[in-house]
Amino acid sequence: MYSAIKYIYDLTKENFIMKKCFIIVFVIFSSLYSCNHDKSKSSNMMKELNEKSVNNPNIFVVKTLLFSKDKLPISADLYEVNGLKPTILLCHQAGYSRGEYKDTAIKLNYLGYSCLAIDQRSGNEINDIKNETAIRAKDKGLPTDYLDAKQDIEAAIDYLYSENGNQPIVLVGSSYSASLVLIIGKNNPKVKMVAAFSPGEYLKGVNVTKTIKNYDKPLFVTSSKNEVIKVVDLLKEVNTDNLTHFKPSFKGIHGSRALWESTDGNDQYWKVFQSFLNDYK
Repeated sequence: MYSAIKYIYDLTKENFIMKKCFIIVFVIFSSLYSCNHDKSKSSNMMKELNEKSVNNPNIFVVKTLLFSKDKLPISADLYEVNGLKPTILLCHQAGYSRGEYKDTAIKLNYLGYSCLAIDQRSGNEINDIKNETAIRAKDKGLPTDYLDAKQDIEAAIDYLYSENGNQPIVLVGSSYSASLVLIIGKNNPKVKMVAAFSPGEYLKGVNVTKTIKNYDKPLFVTSSKNEVIKVVDLLKEVNTDNLTHFKPSFKGIHGSRALWESTDGNDQYWKVFQSFLNDYK
């Protein structure tokens, strides 16, 4: 290629105008070559990344409907990887929707887990995804307090348990739903382990601390740094044998937003959370 370029240059060296035109063409050609080379390099890097992921996952996001105990349709997104049965149920925090897990669920796919993110009737909107279950509940005049969402999570557990071949699932909660999953998961045989991001005494008429006394299932709990003391008090009567409590030394953030890429220290949250999932897989 370069010998051909040199030959053309020699032909034009006696003509200043042609020589100038040649230089311009050469610069453009070189830029295009460099650009294509970089794209090829980038493509190879992406290929290598995919090969290192869980067998090049084919991810499908499927909208489905569940039915709660009072027959209110529950909207949910199924994140399925390579045909693996869904094993993780994702529950959002106050004022949010299933959109809280839009990116987190895909990250879990790449770690080898299929999962289901639901809209509970207590919530609103996040990441441009409206809480359709909450909209239906309001249209029907149904109550939408935190405790009212308990039946939505229970119905989703039944659905996911069935989809998982009647094998126990992983239950994940954020903020108020973190408290709910702690309570629901304790004695539910369809739940094998629980992850609670920023749980607290958010439920009217329910003492979460007493309710989760002697918790004996694998349990992952974390929060922001300024919530640690309250969370420690919440867990004071929990069996510590199967407890993984990640207490960030950095600021952190409330709820499962700890796993968002926009959160400082999210890699540290992910490291401990992934280790917990792998230990009890």
